[in-house]
Amino acid sequence: MKMVPVIYAAVPISVLVAVALLRKWKSRKWGKCLSNTCLKGKTYLITGATSGIGLETTKMLIKRKARVILACRDVAKAKELITEIRQQQPYGGELIPMHLDLASFESIEKFVEIIKAGFYKIDVLINNAGVAIPLARDEKTKEGFEIHFGVNHLGHFYLTKLLLDHLKRASPSRVVIVSSSLHEKGVINFDDLNSKAEIELAKQGKVKSRHISAYQNSKLMNVYFMKGLADRLKGAGVDVSALCPGFCYTNLFRYSIKWYHYIFDAPVFLLFMRSAKQGAETVVYCATEYAIEGQTGKLYKDCAEYDSKYRLTRTSRTNCGKSLNSSSRRENQFL
Repeated sequence: MKMVPVIYAAVPISVLVAVALLRKWKSRKWGKCLSNTCLKGKTYLITGATSGIGLETTKMLIKRKARVILACRDVAKAKELITEIRQQQPYGGELIPMHLDLASFESIEKFVEIIKAGFYKIDVLINNAGVAIPLARDEKTKEGFEIHFGVNHLGHFYLTKLLLDHLKRASPSRVVIVSSSLHEKGVINFDDLNSKAEIELAKQGKVKSRHISAYQNSKLMNVYFMKGLADRLKGAGVDVSALCPGFCYTNLFRYSIKWYHYIFDAPVFLLFMRSAKQGAETVVYCATEYAIEGQTGKLYKDCAEYDSKYRLTRTSRTNCGKSLNSSSRRENQFL
């Protein structure tokens, strides 16, 4: 009888060990950027560099001696992080914090003016920042665009457009767009890009709080933007790629994933949720790996080329269900 408590205790321990081993086995497939090439003399610009995947990407880049411009809303926080990073990597590359609010075209324009005045070229632009906010909050950018459409797509679109000359000057250079495999669930409704209909349903409680369709749609826009920009820049020496970092533990979905989800969905999170550092591996791969130089217009995941399940050749309207024309015409509307 004395052995019974021991047996009961052994069961959950064995389960935890099994889960840990399974996670370790699964993480081997997540990909790792093996390139340690010195990036001294190269200038990287990354948005959303003060948290999550952006912060981990920054750490990996300066470890390789790159100069990194941290484009962020909170410069004070960026300076604090730089102090911490310097304690860990005193001999890394240069870190330059600069204010940028992707929810404001005026902020983007002022940011680019400073970049053009202080830097001759940009070798790699990493469009990493993003928001995922419940639709019922109905948040908008300074210009009145729905927040996901305005920040995740339009803000990065405008920033990239204004920096094209600096990117061409650094040829061979790159534009790396952090998208998501959730783009495969996205739908682009050109009659309602600001998701007004979905927002009204959310306010009425008819949309689940964890279902942020506008986020998925913006990630699909990222992929179309990547494809269209890659076509337009062929021959210019600027490679364009998009990537999915995987399901990562960051504060991106802090509004929709509550503490109790980590309890009830613990097995799923333990097996599939990556750390921010693990998610950053594919970002760094797309930004530094010489083996993919010249291979523009591609989507990556787990440090390898990724075939989207979404048919990027055609899309459909949400409300009328009619087929749209070829993707090239749709891309032109974004460019």
